[in-house]
Amino acid sequence: MTRNPGSNGPGSSAPLLIACALGIERFALRGGDRSGAAGPVLVLRTGMGPEAADYAVARTLAEGPAKDAAVIASGFCAGLAAGMHPGDLVVATETRDRRGSTPCTGADVLADAVARALPERAVHTGPLAGSDHVVRGTAERAALRASGAIGVDMESAASLASALRTGPRPVAAVRVVVDAPEHELLRLGTLSGGISAFRVLRQVLPAFYEWHRSLLLPRR
Repeated sequence: MTRNPGSNGPGSSAPLLIACALGIERFALRGGDRSGAAGPVLVLRTGMGPEAADYAVARTLAEGPAKDAAVIASGFCAGLAAGMHPGDLVVATETRDRRGSTPCTGADVLADAVARALPERAVHTGPLAGSDHVVRGTAERAALRASGAIGVDMESAASLASALRTGPRPVAAVRVVVDAPEHELLRLGTLSGGISAFRVLRQVLPAFYEWHRSLLLPRR
């Protein structure tokens, strides 16, 4: 886990915890623009799979510095909708897995912020499905798409559910499409799709900060 310099003293906001599974995702998120953060930013590598994500997020949020953190699950995903391309972004309205669904906080605000941060990229909003394995092939994608999901990954649903079990907090999920129905990726980082997704992930941090700042505004 890495931490952006910051303070939890008077006048500072609760931290922002960004949870991702892979080292390459953490590398991209650590290398992004760190200006504009509303408070301390922590980047957590959970490891792959829902069990690892559940455990890592719960353990981190039990620690003092991250106790009140807002949580964004991020990294790569498989796109499910026809016409998606590597480098497109998925902003979840909710995450789903076999244990249930978790509504995301301020998904419309976050989607708008992502679109402003990456105006050349398509931004898709909708449910993000959770899986316990890497989804391959047209049949499994079609079944998930029929459920209403627009993307699938292994950690987002578990991360957000784990975060809320530790206490009420804002939660969200933003994923970069690394493969899609017409652009299936075999090895991350060896094809142009993986390289494109990595670059997009590096550029999305300002949108996370804008969403985090919006949580501090008074509600009417």
